Amino acid sequence: MGPGQQRALVELGPRFVIPFQTTPADLGSVFGRVAPRVVEIGFGMGGPTAAIAEARPDTDFLGIEVHPPGVGALLRLLGERGLANVRIVQHDAVEVLRAMLAPASLVGVHIFFPDPWPKKRHHKRRLLQPAFVGLVASRLAPGGVVHCATDWEPYAEQMLAVLTAEPTLRNTADGFAPRPALRPLTKFEARGLDRGHGVWDLRFEKRAGQSAQSTTPV
Repeated sequence: MGPGQQRALVELGPRFVIPFQTTPADLGSVFGRVAPRVVEIGFGMGGPTAAIAEARPDTDFLGIEVHPPGVGALLRLLGERGLANVRIVQHDAVEVLRAMLAPASLVGVHIFFPDPWPKKRHHKRRLLQPAFVGLVASRLAPGGVVHCATDWEPYAEQMLAVLTAEPTLRNTADGFAPRPALRPLTKFEARGLDRGHGVWDLRFEKRAGQSAQSTTPV
């Protein structure tokens, strides 16, 4: 980590980083309000997370990331931009979803550019697997959206197949979705597009059904 990231961890960590717990978190107390909530899984260095949170001050964002440099980088952005609607859990995403988040409690889940694990023998390590998608779907309220993006076409095709197979979700597009304005274009992504590389977005909505609060998709 650079000195700025280290300083942010020390100075801003106590305010924005919440500890993992094995019981549902009281996010109303954590954020100090009741608002629509979105989880981002694996936010990297946090640039898009901060940009989306800044554009949606009416929504609370919970970022999940295990790597300290990324946590420090996002904390620094939160301090620089004066953002109060983001909190961070530095822990495994599956355990956070399962233990800390109640069913039907989210309006959105963002998974942008997860590790594609391109070698065939490593495909089982990919995050987007049927059991994980089922867990994500269970945490979405009806009308909530899981939004994924990848620049690896074989992984995009697997994502599409796995998300389509989840019976509680429906595709909001005919196959892959156009990149919504909500998801900012990163410098890395823009450079790849200039070189002819593809990027694939997927947006699946939770079907109406079980009891949950009415929310606006994010």
